[in-house]
Amino acid sequence: MNCEICGSEIKGQPYKTKIDNSLMVTCKECSRYGKVQQRPQRPVNRNKKGNQKNNNNSGRRPQQTMRRQPEEEFELIDGYQKRIKDAREKQNLTQKKLGEKIYERESVIAHIESGKMVPDERLAHKLEKTLRIKIVEKIESNEREFKDIGRLREATIGDVARIKRS
Repeated sequence: MNCEICGSEIKGQPYKTKIDNSLMVTCKECSRYGKVQQRPQRPVNRNKKGNQKNNNNSGRRPQQTMRRQPEEEFELIDGYQKRIKDAREKQNLTQKKLGEKIYERESVIAHIESGKMVPDERLAHKLEKTLRIKIVEKIESNEREFKDIGRLREATIGDVARIKRS
């Protein structure tokens, strides 16, 4: 894991630091630029039986850390407005009836069909499911390409901003 400020590899556990109202994962050095919200947890001492000392959570399962899955990117297909309108009319639904089915206002449906509004991912999936059409496609990420090239790395805030030292 890399520090979001300096970009260096974080040795040990990362610090969660609040810098200008943004929560960031930082190394120990860069954690001084903000207010530390969560320090690395110290290892818990265990006795011979395997029970934790001074643990008030006896009988509970240990808390598991959730791994972040790679984010998938989606894009609306060209002509999604016409496809939505055609599918709605094919099912003999008015804009109002379709809106009621997906718990949206009639004006939202009208704006989407006219192209004045672009539906977010959640709404696009609701429309796909209700109208039994495909208007969202998955975009292949170029993230793997960057990982393959060892000398390139993602830009960090430290690359972009100059840190004022107090």
